[in-house]
Amino acid sequence: MTLSTYFDFIILPILTLSVVLVFIRLFKGPSIVDRVIALDLIITIGIGIITVYSIRQNQKILLDVAIILALIAFLGTIAFSYYIEKQKDD
Repeated sequence: MTLSTYFDFIILPILTLSVVLVFIRLFKGPSIVDRVIALDLIITIGIGIITVYSIRQNQKILLDVAIILALIAFLGTIAFSYYIEKQKDD
């Protein structure tokens, strides 16, 4: 089994299934915290998909995009947690 076959038939279907399940959690989530975590997880899975695509197509520039996306996701999660913490104080 080659690496590209492994990516095509094992890794990408697992990532796709996980995105679908996390989208369900994003829409159904009973609280805002569940939705924030689901959104952060979608971005993390997207980073995984970008990384797999980058390795598969031998495009090293896409790894820079994944790193920037990870930084933006981290800062967004921090901002949401700060907002939720301020809501609890009020």
